[in-house]
Amino acid sequence: MDATALKKVALFEGLTQGQLAKVASIARPRSYPRGTFLFREGESGQEMFIVAGGKVRISKNVPGIGEEALGVLEEGQYFGEMSVITDNPRSADAIAHTECTVWVIQRDLLDQLMFTDKELAYVLLWTFVRTLSDRLRESNDRLKLFFATSRF
Repeated sequence: MDATALKKVALFEGLTQGQLAKVASIARPRSYPRGTFLFREGESGQEMFIVAGGKVRISKNVPGIGEEALGVLEEGQYFGEMSVITDNPRSADAIAHTECTVWVIQRDLLDQLMFTDKELAYVLLWTFVRTLSDRLRESNDRLKLFFATSRF
C-alpha cells in the first residue's frame, strides 16, 4: 500500500510520513466479489480493513426481521478495528456490497509496530477511541429513533 493513500484515511491522519510508510509496509491487498462475506458476526477477528475500492456493507442479522444494514463504507473508510484492540468476537457482518478491494492489516503485525513506535501507538489508539465513541453515539441515536417510532 502507498503511504500517500494512507494519509487520506482518517485513522492515519496524525501520522508522520515515516510512520505512514511503516503502516503501509504491513498492509496487504485482498479482493472480494459482490455479496461475499469478509467476516461474520460472532467470528473471532485478527485483522482490520481499509476500503481501497468498491463498497463494503456492515450489517447485523436481526431475528424475525432479517439483515439490518448499519452502514455502507467506501474508499478510505476502515472497519474491523475492534478486533485489533480487543479479543471480542466480531459484532457485525461485513459483506462486499459491490466488488471491492480492501487493505488488510493483521493484528499481530500492528501490535509489533505499535510496540516499537510508541508515538504511532498513541495516535492510533486515540483515533480508535474517537471512532468507537462516534459509533456508540450513532447506535444510541438509532435506538432512540427506534423507540420513538415503535408502538407498544
